[in-house]
Amino acid sequence: MKRQHFLSAWFQDSLAVRIAFASALFGLIVASGAIAVGFRALSQQLETRAQIELQSKRDLLMHALSELPSPQTIAQNHHRFGDVLIGHDDLHLALIDPASGESLASFSNVAQQSVAALAAAPDNLISTPEWVAPGGERLMAVRGTTSTASGQPVRFYLSLDRHRDFRLLSGFVKATLVGLPVLLLVVALGAWLIARTALSPLRHFNRLAASIDTQSLSHRVSSAELPAELAELAREFNGMLARIDEGYRRLQVFSGDLAHEMRTPVATLLGRTQVALSQARRVTDLQEVLEGNVDELERLARLISDMLFIAQADHNENPLQMEPLELALETQRVVDYLSLIAEERGLRLDVSGAATVSADHLLVQRAITNLVANAIRHAYANSTISVVISAEESRATLAVNNQGEGIAATHLARIFDRFYRIDTGRARLDGGTGLGLAIVRSIMSAHGGQATARSQPGGETTFSLIFPSVGVSLSKPR
Repeated sequence: MKRQHFLSAWFQDSLAVRIAFASALFGLIVASGAIAVGFRALSQQLETRAQIELQSKRDLLMHALSELPSPQTIAQNHHRFGDVLIGHDDLHLALIDPASGESLASFSNVAQQSVAALAAAPDNLISTPEWVAPGGERLMAVRGTTSTASGQPVRFYLSLDRHRDFRLLSGFVKATLVGLPVLLLVVALGAWLIARTALSPLRHFNRLAASIDTQSLSHRVSSAELPAELAELAREFNGMLARIDEGYRRLQVFSGDLAHEMRTPVATLLGRTQVALSQARRVTDLQEVLEGNVDELERLARLISDMLFIAQADHNENPLQMEPLELALETQRVVDYLSLIAEERGLRLDVSGAATVSADHLLVQRAITNLVANAIRHAYANSTISVVISAEESRATLAVNNQGEGIAATHLARIFDRFYRIDTGRARLDGGTGLGLAIVRSIMSAHGGQATARSQPGGETTFSLIFPSVGVSLSKPR
């Protein structure tokens, strides 16, 4: 039982063994077909040869009988049939008087048996019927009537024992049965060796995959000398390594950034609490410390909530609740919600344009809120923040524009990265987590769209939400 399990596991695990087995099976089918064709061809050739031999002996017999004066002289001229039968122990001849049915000559027991066996056969010098003797011999025969020199008829029965032909066919079958397994074994072994040699690059892949860890993700498989099929596999394998390497590096950066972001509020909480506990404090002092701790804890809670949101959005853990969404209406709701904050800085919020997209209501509302809040935070006082919505056949765009200090080109490329801040100190004072724009990008990626930014230092800064063509339509603003 264990041996069968081992063989089964070996067959399943080894591609070379599978190829060898398939080659042997294919070889068995082809060889069986070739053997069947060869056996039939050989059988037909032997039968044709027997017919030719039998007909030549028939012609020789008829010639000998034509030289005899009468049927009665056959018994005295046995030697004249030597040319027909001598050296041919597989030939059997019987001569019959067709008028009386008496035997004129019989040269063997099988010849006597042929008379009765071929009684129903036609007198036809061309046909060669087959019959089986009581002893089991299989014979081919020819029956006909000819005349002696006096014109008297003589019926002859000439049979050819085919035991040599059948022995040859039997030997062919036996030799095939003995040689075929050896041939298939050689084919299987050769196929296994060829497959094992051809699959050697896969073993290199295996060794490379086994050697890869977090410190060696930069390794790649060279496809320079590989065949086309394996070169494609190498390219896909290298692409997979590149994606894993990129993901791992992003995870490292994310882990470092997260630890850095959480270290500051935790250190602040720990320091304030230790100072408060170092000596006796008044209730008002302790209350002040606790209020400061609450602010830091709220910041930590926002940070954790934002990170959880980005992780879920990036991995599509929460399916989108897609529905027709009027961007102008949603933007106006956000503007109404943030209008008090804008008024404190003398800012004016303006919404223009319209478009309807298929999107998740809550996620899009959050993305718009983040962009408008970001514009309020960085716009010049007493300026106007405009939200322009437009729709084309291929996409819909929501652009948030503000006048401010702008963003330098070196920062613009990373503005949507997690925890990336242009002014770290100011962002912390504002209570930001550095994840607002990263959340916007994750929301748009989940919708199959994109978030972009462009800016001129000291001029206009524009953040845009670009929605894909699916579900986009024009709509009139309310």
